[in-house]
Amino acid sequence: MRPIETIPRVSLVPEATPLQHLPRLSESLGGVQVWCKRDDLTWLGLGGNKLRKLEFLLWEALDQGADTIITTGAAQSNHARLTAAAANALGLRPVLVLRKPVRGPGQGNLLLDDLLGAEVRFGSWESWKECEGLLEEVAGELRAAGRRPYIVPMGGSNALGTLGYVQGALEIARQARALDLPLKSVVCTTSSGATHAGLLLGQTAYELPFDVIGISVSLPCQECAPEVLRLANQAAALLQTDPLPPEAAVVFDDYIGPGYGQVDGPTISAIRTLALLEGVLVDPVYTGKTLAGLMDLARQGTWRAGEAVVFLHTGGLPALFAYSREMNVQIGR
Repeated sequence: MRPIETIPRVSLVPEATPLQHLPRLSESLGGVQVWCKRDDLTWLGLGGNKLRKLEFLLWEALDQGADTIITTGAAQSNHARLTAAAANALGLRPVLVLRKPVRGPGQGNLLLDDLLGAEVRFGSWESWKECEGLLEEVAGELRAAGRRPYIVPMGGSNALGTLGYVQGALEIARQARALDLPLKSVVCTTSSGATHAGLLLGQTAYELPFDVIGISVSLPCQECAPEVLRLANQAAALLQTDPLPPEAAVVFDDYIGPGYGQVDGPTISAIRTLALLEGVLVDPVYTGKTLAGLMDLARQGTWRAGEAVVFLHTGGLPALFAYSREMNVQIGR
């Protein structure tokens, strides 16, 4: 197997993010020991998991001589915000193609996109496959204007981006070993797929002593599990290691609620519970739903008291500020 350290990347996550014990939440879940991997505390752009993927993708962009980075996402895309921040840090110009409808104009991630000086364009499309064609059109327009664009896929989710969470899995394993944790599972959000795929590939290729559980926030498991497996196997080819078996990708789709970006009662309850018990904040689109899934699985007896579970906090906090109505925020009495 090719050592992942030999694959070049830029430095956007220069040190390990904290692995934080959540003792009061653990007590509320019957003694299952919940630890939070704080990838929301990466350095750039208010933090988030996408920077691990962008380390590999933006190295390739620089190697190809790019001067402009194009990417896409929903209007409140955390990935778009972090891509803009990382591009700025490397002297590249960010162009964001964001999907309508526009939630919270001037709020949350859109406010930060503006502060970061990103060129923001809005479009409508039925599928993300259709969006790929739109990104190519934008790239062609920029090339005609004399610029050298590089397209980062939605969520940074391709084989190269997946390597970011192979690194992440190794980092979690090192931290758990140093703390002598009886680590049973890592629970992550499954959306565009590369975070889950990277963790799964890292766990499998390096024989790490935990399993990986994905909580879907958008698609049913029969759609997102094959995508996770596809990304993991493409990244496995880069590492020159064996592909994963079809049953390797474990995804629960019970916590999507009304749909992607739509908030439901269990999500709100999970967000408020963590804030009240631990003072840690999660968002309503990704990490809130993932936390709701973890809490429900713990109550169902998925893990025994004393077993350690890592909740991967992938960031996304700016989106909170675009969801005050759904969160039933009340000020004053």
